Amino acid sequence: MAVKTEKELSEALRALWLKAVAAIELRNFGYAISLLQEILTQEPQFLTGRELLRRAEVTKSKSAKKSLFNISTASFTVMNAQRKIKKDPKRAVEILEKVLEKEPYNRQANLVLKEAALAAGWPEIAVFALRTLVEENPRDVKVLHALGRLYHQLGDSDQEEEIYNQITAIDPLEAEALRLGKDASARGSMKRGGWTQAESYRDLIKDKEEAISLEQQSRLRLTGEALDQQIAETYARHKAEPANIDLVRRLGALTEQKEDFEAAIRWYQSAADLTKGADTGLARKVSDLKIKRLEQEIAAHEEFLSRHNADEVRAKKSEELKAAKAKRAEILINDALERVARNPTDLQLRFELGKNFFHAGRFREAVPELQRARQNPHARLKAMNLLGCCYSELEMLDLAMKQLEEASKEILSMDTTKKEIVYNLGLVYERMGEGDKSLACMKQIYEVDYGYRDVARRVESSYEQNISHG
Repeated sequence: MAVKTEKELSEALRALWLKAVAAIELRNFGYAISLLQEILTQEPQFLTGRELLRRAEVTKSKSAKKSLFNISTASFTVMNAQRKIKKDPKRAVEILEKVLEKEPYNRQANLVLKEAALAAGWPEIAVFALRTLVEENPRDVKVLHALGRLYHQLGDSDQEEEIYNQITAIDPLEAEALRLGKDASARGSMKRGGWTQAESYRDLIKDKEEAISLEQQSRLRLTGEALDQQIAETYARHKAEPANIDLVRRLGALTEQKEDFEAAIRWYQSAADLTKGADTGLARKVSDLKIKRLEQEIAAHEEFLSRHNADEVRAKKSEELKAAKAKRAEILINDALERVARNPTDLQLRFELGKNFFHAGRFREAVPELQRARQNPHARLKAMNLLGCCYSELEMLDLAMKQLEEASKEILSMDTTKKEIVYNLGLVYERMGEGDKSLACMKQIYEVDYGYRDVARRVESSYEQNISHG
């Protein structure tokens, strides 16, 4: 792996990193950019640093005033960098970063950055360069094809398939994207099934009898007698080989297919116990199934409440529904706490923990996690949105307003995330008695998405009030 993490930075560079993060929090983007560039000069493989640098550059460029007389010299600098790729790709990357500081979405510079990064042996940075262009224009089919080819070279079939699905969503008739997407999907399935490592079909099975059993399972979803027969056969073999993890795991999968979640949880937990916790995927499966079981219970309670009006019955079901939701929240939080304990510097996990605290109504516990998660370029805006909502729930309306205003400024297009941020900001303005500002937020969303939440009612009723007062 070419990527370096925050943990691998020297003490001096980690100090610079913390200063850069603090500078971004204070919206001092120029200072943050200079610090991040210094870090990347010494540790060019620090991908999180490069991502945060680009986010700071994008935000700074959006807020900068455009000059009519500002003539870009980017093309000359990019050509200079391109000439250096063969002899000194690392230097080429440094030169390109100077262009991207002022023009982070410069197409030519990002395409050459991809070439330079590949020449330097940093494929993750090459992916990042193309991802930057896709962020600016998600319908750029030429760049999407280049990204698909790059994922193919890296052997990442899942990401490759996702990219070709994006292309076919733009142009459903593009035959090449359809073909390449299917190929990527097939490779992904083979990889997950272990076919790419096995020399032959017989390497994947121990004997012919097991082969027949496995083939029966791999057909269309088993039901009724066929499923019960598989469970009975596998259970008989498990009794003879109680320490065989594969058989216990298979019993978990079969009972899950039968939607007997209680039994599936028990089998997967037994498999996890047999590995003595070494297979974290099994523990994750147990947690996922517990959530699945609770969601099934929650859906049943909600359906019951929608069909019954008797107060006494509704009160009991409402309590059961509340209890099931509380259990779900507890499992999600405990799961997130365990993952954070294993990887305390992983800011994405911090975001997940903060999000789960928020949804459980534990707002004070969510705040420090979401504050830390803002340092992650991928989770930053979502973390700021939830942090603003936490402050609002804690009646810290001035802090909520500041957080949501800053988050809104960092997104140019009215995408899903911005709609949520602007809507929440509108609610905060409303609670602060700033009716005009609140309505302005709702109108921003109304102009692009009439059906978003209750925006249409809010905006249209404001005009009706004007007419009635007229």
